[in-house]
Amino acid sequence: MLIAVPVSAQSEAKDSKIVKVLSFNVLGGRTTKGDLNFEVVAKVIRDIDPDLVAIQEVDFKVNRSRKVDLVTELGYRTNMVPIFARAMYYDGGEYGEGILSRYSFVSTRNVPLPYMEGEEPRSALEVVVELPSKDTIAFVGTHFAHERAAGRQLQAKMVNQVFTENKYPTLLAGDLNARPGSDTINILEEFWTSTYDPKNPEPTYPSSGPRSKIDYIMYHPNNKWRVLNKEVIVDTYASDHCAYLVTLELID
Repeated sequence: MLIAVPVSAQSEAKDSKIVKVLSFNVLGGRTTKGDLNFEVVAKVIRDIDPDLVAIQEVDFKVNRSRKVDLVTELGYRTNMVPIFARAMYYDGGEYGEGILSRYSFVSTRNVPLPYMEGEEPRSALEVVVELPSKDTIAFVGTHFAHERAAGRQLQAKMVNQVFTENKYPTLLAGDLNARPGSDTINILEEFWTSTYDPKNPEPTYPSSGPRSKIDYIMYHPNNKWRVLNKEVIVDTYASDHCAYLVTLELID
């Protein structure tokens, strides 16, 4: 049986400039109970039904994760387009960032970030996509150093240097391991607009009882985006981080 879709609804979907963006540190696919359960992570994403997902702590054919390509596994389970970017070699495989997208990629790039001696290498993964409205946007997912503030500040400066030069409106998402008001976040906010409420930042970590805001979604330039809604998704089993969801509208 064919179901008729009203012309107005068809037009609205075609012209939509609304983007649902999720940042989610997935703990390498291991749950807070220590077991590998890719389906529980995928279900969090499916239930939210985002357009773009920045995923941190992504294992790629690593021994501890049974040699699974995690972001491709999650892409299969969520019916989204996956891409992985290596930050470092680790445990027989690779470790880094992942992105899932409702849309195919116009282009992609992996930008290594500076890091201090003794710290884990980090990277920023960018995808460029075209929305149903035919507008093109860039989406960057990253994960800053957890060891020292100085390392995070170096990484924030590099993100500013590279991605604020984009010719497309850009969204930045990730686990930044820094609280609002810290030097790291202040450096980013010289160029990027954050989506959290500065008077009442929504804590995202740990998922068992969120106390700290360390997961973010930001946008640039300021006059190209409008925040419609935001939500912290608490799941105490899927990961030690809450997922952070923001719905934005691209402004002409």
